[in-house]
Formats: sequence, C-alpha cells, structure tokens
Amino acid sequence: MQRASFVLIVAFALAGCDKIDQQREALDTADKRVKAGAYRDAIRSYESALDGTAKTADVHYKIAVLYDDKLKEPLDAIHHYDRYLDLDPKGGHAQEAKTARTDSERRLQAKMSKEGFMTTSEAARLRNENESLRKVLIDLRNPKAPPPPRTADPTKPDALPPGSKQHLVLQGETLASISNRYYGTRAMADHIKDANFNQLGGKDIIKPGQILIIPDRPKRRN
Repeated sequence: MQRASFVLIVAFALAGCDKIDQQREALDTADKRVKAGAYRDAIRSYESALDGTAKTADVHYKIAVLYDDKLKEPLDAIHHYDRYLDLDPKGGHAQEAKTARTDSERRLQAKMSKEGFMTTSEAARLRNENESLRKVLIDLRNPKAPPPPRTADPTKPDALPPGSKQHLVLQGETLASISNRYYGTRAMADHIKDANFNQLGGKDIIKPGQILIIPDRPKRRN
C-alpha cells in the first residue's frame, strides 16, 4: 500500500514538472518571438502558457502590452488587462494595467466613433456597463460578501443554449483563438468559458478532443 502511494506521488510530481517545463518553454519561445518582431506568434505562445491561475497573471499583462503597444488593438488589450487585474489585483503591474486599460478604452471609443462602428451614446453605455462590472467585481472581492453561488460540477453537462454551436478542440487551440474564429475577436474567450463552466471547472485550460459549446453572441441591450 505504501509503495503504491509512493508511486502515485512520484507520478503526480513528474506530471507537474512536465507542465512547468512546457510553460517555461512556451514563455521562452514567446520572448524570442517578441524580440524578432513576430508579435502574433508571440501571443499564441504566451496563450499556451496560461492556466487560469494567478501565477500566470503576468502572462496576461505581457499579452495586453503586445496588443496595446505593438498591434494597436485596444479591445483585445482591454480583455487581457482585465484578466491580469482580476487574477492579481495588487500585482506589480496593477497600476500600469489600470492606467493602460483606461487609455485603451479611450482609444477604442475614439476609433469606433470615427469609423462608425459605435455611436457616442453606445460608447458611453459601454463605459457605464464596464464601470458597473468593476463595481460588481469589487463587491465579490469583499470578504464580508457571500461567495458566488455558482460552482463547477464536472458530472453535470453544460446546457446547450438555443442558437449555439459545438466545436471540437484541436491541438494548439486556446479559448482566445476559438473566440477569434467564431466571433472575430479574442475578447469573447470568457463567454465560451462560462458556457462550458462545468466541463472546464471554471478555468481557461482546454484539451484536444474536448467538445466545447460555442454560444451565440450576446444580444445588445436596447
């Protein structure tokens, strides 16, 4: 019995080491691609190192900076600044992330208003909704507040909403890349994660062979 327990402990330790080695390799590859100017390839490498935990919060920050400074895509930058602040609200880059997020939101509003994708009133509504969302997150972090009622149940299948699709996960795909395929933006990754909450355990990690629910794009409020 003791020998069997020892073997299991060693197996789990080796599996953990393999995962850490893969993350380090992905981060090293991403850093090299950044130096080479291959920013989108670098983002894909960084995304492969994400595991949905606070220890990879800095990876979200690096991705956000690439989208912000190099690719000039403020919407995706905002998504990853938010993920960083959510996972590590008091981290070493917290203040920079807050400032950069505000600047990205301002640039996004100006860009969309200029190009006709969003009216000034729509931009104002989006800003107000983001403020409301931030207040909700603050309330959830309040130690006196009750914990969120939703918990993942791997034995319970996720509901298939009307109008949704299903997607077979392939090697190398991430929630962000799947979001980009179906919605034209990586910023809807959390929308897919929420639809597959029980299967994914509320985390960002996906594996080849999984069948994910791809819900319809959320309807805009009138």
